Amino acid sequence: MPSYTLNVNGKTTTVDVPADMPLLWVIRDVLNLKGTKFGCGIGQCGACTVNMRGRVQRACQTPMSAVGNAPITTIEGLSADGTHPLQQAWMEIDVPQCGYCQAGQIMAANALLSSNPRPNDAQITTAMTGNICRCGTYLRIRQAIHRAAAIALTRPTQTARAGAAE
Repeated sequence: MPSYTLNVNGKTTTVDVPADMPLLWVIRDVLNLKGTKFGCGIGQCGACTVNMRGRVQRACQTPMSAVGNAPITTIEGLSADGTHPLQQAWMEIDVPQCGYCQAGQIMAANALLSSNPRPNDAQITTAMTGNICRCGTYLRIRQAIHRAAAIALTRPTQTARAGAAE
């Protein structure tokens, strides 16, 4: 079985897993990080979204052989205490209902804000396409992304750290 050295949430670890094992199962079952969810298994719902090289990546469709040495950030890597601007905004705006898709939603929003710190509604809609919320909280998600952008403007050092981790 091949060995892979991963950088997940700023920590380096080595895993011995099959080359075709999806990153999702390495994150959940080997590294025991349960925030990244299994949704559809075909990369269409976005529940398994992580950031890889600072971009959206569907972990259910990413075999370990394709990961290489790319830095990976999961929902647990944003902040241990929930103080990341996106986590704070999600709570302030009361985005989740069932909450199942929210880790993937937040990670897609994180990739957006890392590359575009002040997105407009159209840019948010485009960036969030492919992340399905069965409860339909899309308007609150958009509001929370705008709120997170505003929070980040008041805390540039935390935003810089979050982007640097990717």
